[in-house]
Amino acid sequence: MKVIGLMSGTSVDGIDAALVEVTGTGYDVHFELLATHTAEYPMELRERILAVCGGTPLTMANIADMDDGIAIAFARAANQLEAADLIASHGQTIFHRPPVAGQLGYSWQLGRGALIAKLTQTPTVSNFRDADIAANGQGAPLVPPVDASLLSHPQRHRCVQNIGGIGNLTYLPPWDRTGTPPPDIVGWDTGPGNALIDWAVCLFSLGELTYDHNGDWAAQGTPCQALIDRWLTQPFFKQPPPKSTGRELFGADYGQRCWQEAQALDLSQADFLATLTAFTAETIVDSYRQLPRLPDEVLLCGGGSCNRYLRSQLQTKLPNTPIVTTDDVGLDSSFKEAIAFAILGYWRWHQHPGNLMAVTGASQPCLLGHIHSVSDATAIKRL
Repeated sequence: MKVIGLMSGTSVDGIDAALVEVTGTGYDVHFELLATHTAEYPMELRERILAVCGGTPLTMANIADMDDGIAIAFARAANQLEAADLIASHGQTIFHRPPVAGQLGYSWQLGRGALIAKLTQTPTVSNFRDADIAANGQGAPLVPPVDASLLSHPQRHRCVQNIGGIGNLTYLPPWDRTGTPPPDIVGWDTGPGNALIDWAVCLFSLGELTYDHNGDWAAQGTPCQALIDRWLTQPFFKQPPPKSTGRELFGADYGQRCWQEAQALDLSQADFLATLTAFTAETIVDSYRQLPRLPDEVLLCGGGSCNRYLRSQLQTKLPNTPIVTTDDVGLDSSFKEAIAFAILGYWRWHQHPGNLMAVTGASQPCLLGHIHSVSDATAIKRL
């Protein structure tokens, strides 16, 4: 079955589209990556997304327009690839509230699947998080069962570390990928990935830059360990898993407070970026200390895997653990999340549960996603 996975993460740095040939049943699933495409958001739409993620109030009419605008952008990205049997769209997260004190969590992704289905004339799965949240889960992270199916090793303990706007890990004990995944697979959000670094780069460059290429700017500075130690006292880092987070915690307001603290210590912009990057690395490694054991190797993916300074900080803190990318084991690190959602969509189409209860905290396995069929209305031209 040919499936297009569509993904835009909390960095809001573009829409990744991956055309994947998926075969197999259940967790015994295999894929072939046929084609990829990354589409930039129109600048005005990206700025509106970042504004609403930062708490800017919008009318319902504004939100409806943004919902349609994101769906159109996703459909255009899909239409750059050849036709598929199914589209699986993560959508664009604009709000995420983890469950607390018995209250159901809440997660909102814009880019309505019905419009993507209509514009592409392809059945579309969207709203992947709702069912897990309804079962008292976090609704995140959702990729660990796909990681287990594609990246488990029969002898090695692995950590798959995604570094998008938010970081998240999957711990994979040895598994030969037969039967059901072992019960001690775990995963959770580790904290900020690129979100704070990107925010600071945009601030310091007056909007000319959106990320620290290769970590070159941070590499010119010196991390301030006293600030890192202070930031690590944030309660999220001591919270036991399952847990998830987003820009609601590690967004512009948080970054601004961190910058004020850095200015009080006379840190330069480069020092601050170095400190934020080292802080991100420390939150990842601190999460690994909560695992049953340290991994034999770490597989990086997401935009942060391209940040050489961040990788060097991780390697310094894990001197005896090889740190590579998923490219090194045959899975494109830039499109891994889009590939994962293609497989989650494939599982939904074939009525296979897509969540792992040990990861999200859900009370039961769930079919993830709503299926939107192609409208009977006159077909709309491909964008």
